[in-house]
Amino acid sequence: MRAEAASSAAAGPVVEGPVPKRSRARSGKGKWDRQPSQPSAVLIATVGIPIPLEVIRRAVRLSEGRSVAVVSIARIYGSSFGLPNPGLLPTRTEMDEQLAVVNKAIDRLERAGTEAWGQVATTRRFAKTIAQAARARGVSQVLVVTSEVARWRQLIEGDVARDVRRRIGKEVEVEGIAV
Repeated sequence: MRAEAASSAAAGPVVEGPVPKRSRARSGKGKWDRQPSQPSAVLIATVGIPIPLEVIRRAVRLSEGRSVAVVSIARIYGSSFGLPNPGLLPTRTEMDEQLAVVNKAIDRLERAGTEAWGQVATTRRFAKTIAQAARARGVSQVLVVTSEVARWRQLIEGDVARDVRRRIGKEVEVEGIAV
């Protein structure tokens, strides 16, 4: 023990005492939860609208007793001058509404005798987020619930089910349900 102390003293001054703790960089801190990855047979995805009972029944039929996942998207509306703007993020009330949509769907699925998992995602890109959730859970069927809109509006905004189908590939069947 003394030999080590003598050799380090010869090498240079030894500072004793408490070592100051390095502050954590803000960029290294994880802000979001990891993507849930519980295996599921069917994924019900909604873009901020309530999930009708007939979609729940269809998911239970398609799952054949396996678990069902529910994803609700809380929309981020864009950016201001190319920079993120907190005013464009969903409010706490909007997030609570989406959480209520997911909880109601999970309650209905569990009453039907199916195990269910839920998630609320905040994103600008619906199709990408839904496709990532489907891949992470290994589903074979995706039911995308969207509101029924006029044809011209669908041309401008795009069809979420078609975009999910394009992103996810041919191994997963994607069905768009307009309510």
